[in-house]
Amino acid sequence: GAGIIAMSATYPLDMVRGRLTCQEGTNGQYQGILHAARMIVEKEGMLALYKGWLPSVIGVIPYVGLNFAVYETLKASLLQHYGLRDERDLTVAARLACGAFAGTFGQTVAYPFDVARRRLQMSGWAGAQKLHAGSSGSAVVYKGMMDCFVRTVREEGVQALFKGLVPNYVKVMPSIAIAFVTYEQVKELLGVEFRISD
Repeated sequence: GAGIIAMSATYPLDMVRGRLTCQEGTNGQYQGILHAARMIVEKEGMLALYKGWLPSVIGVIPYVGLNFAVYETLKASLLQHYGLRDERDLTVAARLACGAFAGTFGQTVAYPFDVARRRLQMSGWAGAQKLHAGSSGSAVVYKGMMDCFVRTVREEGVQALFKGLVPNYVKVMPSIAIAFVTYEQVKELLGVEFRISD
């Protein structure tokens, strides 16, 4: 709930960031954040600021759910394998490894939604013409998320849904690993497990 509301409130900034990132050098169409937002609204309408929002929302569900499920499953497996009774007996390195693997797994499953989001953000924008043009030579225009998935797979193959995944791992693995370990350490520091069970 709250995460989706926060993402929705800031989503236009992500859209604008994507456009600013993809425009070409000094002859770029946009001259900054406010100019880009104004131009997108003028030329494409207010809803254009939310292109790609749906795959973002849908992609969050498996990503977050799988992160926690895989992390907890891996921790339980390590406890059982090494005959440990308490998860606090796991080393920080073991927790980091569990977090890194969980983040990698969740990101792999959710990544096609991220690709669809980015493609939808560029959909119909003349500035993306050199990046991704249709058979007519003009910028590709998708009718929505499903059209984006179907056309991407039909025209480029399933592997296109995972373009950029490896560099994304470089970002996700340490960030999720550190987030889980920090969460666990703060929980232990505050003694949250004991208060919940009492």
